[in-house]
Formats: sequence, structure tokens, C-alpha cells
Amino acid sequence: MIENIGTVDRALRVAAGVGLIAATLLGYIGPWGWIGVVPLLTGMIKFCPLYRAIGITTSGD
Repeated sequence: MIENIGTVDRALRVAAGVGLIAATLLGYIGPWGWIGVVPLLTGMIKFCPLYRAIGITTSGD
């Protein structure tokens, strides 16, 4: 896998993922908040399959 997520994109994804998961665990939102796992994981591995499919990269390489 070639990295296609840059630093700012990665930080936003991880923050959004953690925020959604935390809100779910604290009971602020329903179980749909577990979708936060997706941006969290893509931010952690620095690869987004959707970006790859449509030819986008934010990594700067």
C-alpha cells in the first residue's frame, strides 16, 4: 500500500474517529457513531481505499 493521506488529513481523520467513538461510548449519540472506526483506521495506516479509487492523494509525494 502506498500512503495517500497527508499529515493534516491524518490528524483530522484520527480526531473525527476518536470523537465519534467517544461520543458513542458516552451515550451522546447512538450506535452509528461506531462508524468512527473507519476514519480512525485509515488515519492510522495512512491509506484510504476511496482516495486510491478516485486518484486523490494528500500525502504530498
